[in-house]
Amino acid sequence: MTIKESTKLLVCLLFLILILRVEACITGCKLALASYYVWEGANLTYISEIFDQEFSEILKYNPTIPNPDFVRSTSRINVPFTCDCLNGDFLGHTFIYKTQRGDTYHIIAEQAFSSLTTVDWLERVNRYGDIDIPENVEINVTVNCSCGDRHVSRDYGLFLTYPLRSGDSLSELAAASGVPAEIIQRYNPASDFNAGNGLVFVPAKGISGGAVAGISIGAVFGVLVLALAVYVIVYRSKKKVAEASLPPPRSHDQYLRIGRGSASNLEKALESIDVASPRMTGITVEKSVEFSFEELAKATNGFSISNKIGQGGFGTVYYAELRDEKAAVKKMDMQASKEFLAELKFLTHVHHLNLVRLIGYCIESCLFLVYEYIENGNLGQHLRGSGREPLSWPTRVQIALDAARGLEYIHEHTVPVYIHRDIKSANILIDKNFRAKVADFGLTRLTEYGSSSLHTRLVGTFGYMPPEYAQYGDVSAKVDVYAFGVVLYELISAKEAIVKIKEPENESKGLVALFEEVLGQPNEEEHLRKLVDPRLGDNYPFESVYKMIQLAKACTQENAQIRPSMRSIVVALMTLSSSTEDWDVGSFYESQAMHLISGR
Repeated sequence: MTIKESTKLLVCLLFLILILRVEACITGCKLALASYYVWEGANLTYISEIFDQEFSEILKYNPTIPNPDFVRSTSRINVPFTCDCLNGDFLGHTFIYKTQRGDTYHIIAEQAFSSLTTVDWLERVNRYGDIDIPENVEINVTVNCSCGDRHVSRDYGLFLTYPLRSGDSLSELAAASGVPAEIIQRYNPASDFNAGNGLVFVPAKGISGGAVAGISIGAVFGVLVLALAVYVIVYRSKKKVAEASLPPPRSHDQYLRIGRGSASNLEKALESIDVASPRMTGITVEKSVEFSFEELAKATNGFSISNKIGQGGFGTVYYAELRDEKAAVKKMDMQASKEFLAELKFLTHVHHLNLVRLIGYCIESCLFLVYEYIENGNLGQHLRGSGREPLSWPTRVQIALDAARGLEYIHEHTVPVYIHRDIKSANILIDKNFRAKVADFGLTRLTEYGSSSLHTRLVGTFGYMPPEYAQYGDVSAKVDVYAFGVVLYELISAKEAIVKIKEPENESKGLVALFEEVLGQPNEEEHLRKLVDPRLGDNYPFESVYKMIQLAKACTQENAQIRPSMRSIVVALMTLSSSTEDWDVGSFYESQAMHLISGR
């Protein structure tokens, strides 16, 4: 192997390490067990249906059940299921449950699934409120699991997800499972076994040493497979890239190395660390094309400054013409591997008219993402850039509605649901028809967590961050709602999210605070008119502007719980867009405080 080849391999392995560092899990395991507490009236038929398991499979792990037609209530049975690495974040499995009349999340969590999941989990991965779940719809039920920890013990490879009940104790669990109490405690160091609630993971005996060893080293094997896959991709092509110059010109056909119908090793490798819920599939080449470095270099004139169309926190964007299609190529450093992988995974799975479309990717020398080209730049450029015609008021309302629809889709209609975390005017792109698409998903996070909000490191853009996020790092879908409210204020005023105030003390002030100072004051309309984009002149209906101001105010409430959902925002903007004059702003705002307290 030459020095050059060794260097390329080292780069690929470094990228692999960077990917693995940001994943909370790498792979799952083929088998875990759920300890199901049989409530009065439950039977094996019902249990097999909700867990989608055959009688015979369940009975394999319950040798003490003499009659499958009768299961004693208040007993426990073991239900087998696969333990997946869900989106690289945690171990679990998402079951599909068909609702019945009168179901609530409490009933589903505590009775139907016998406390194997929680109300919080159900609320995070489904779009219905707890008290308005329709009958005969499918919802997602996520159950946590464990594949063991070889650092604790190599003797156990099969684990029970065990919901604690009143009267349970560590000593009783140890006696029932035949596993020393000290081992169970070490697998669950933060658990209170006398709490009467919560989940613990209990080793199940009966797995051979070889199987246990296979499970314990599964993650290491996965690393080797992934490394090999990356290696194969790098050396699959016989073409070489010159170290100090671009390759000589070639015909377009010579660059079509990747067929759209054949799977590549990278897709398979990424799929192995991207096991999603049943409604999502791994990356497929039909949705994401792998480009070569040579092809991207040729299409961007060697990443020429004349082709540069944007600069962001994680990379530079270049205009390109690839395979008879206009495209935007984002070039990212290896240090941005986390953002690269997040965006690649998200845009491969999620598709919507109001979300920018991913065409493909490349991993050679740097990280590259290839998107559809959006002709008219971003919203911030239209609001504040020179040399552009001012956006009309109806166009601004339509742009707001388009962006809201894109966000509603990722908040309400994907499985799992997502939070963008960096909504701002610069990340709302405008096409040739002045329709909007949400872009830049490098900070997107899943909302499949067991709490109502996720505490995380601070990312995003100041001026768009809500108080609970800026102060405590708490993330929920309402982070995007707040940022969207700031964008609404931008559409009205054309001002930056942080405004420079020259008088009296040359200070900076948030756009939200600027509007809040005026709202409710004497001569409110006069003061608000002064905040409207002066480029609009008098060509706007103040009633419509005022309604959007009220909507922005609802979105930017300090209390996250009373901010509207994106679903409600879409409805409000649809009404505003249709110029209906009977939209009662006061009733809408009051309804958010009263009926959206659940956070949906």
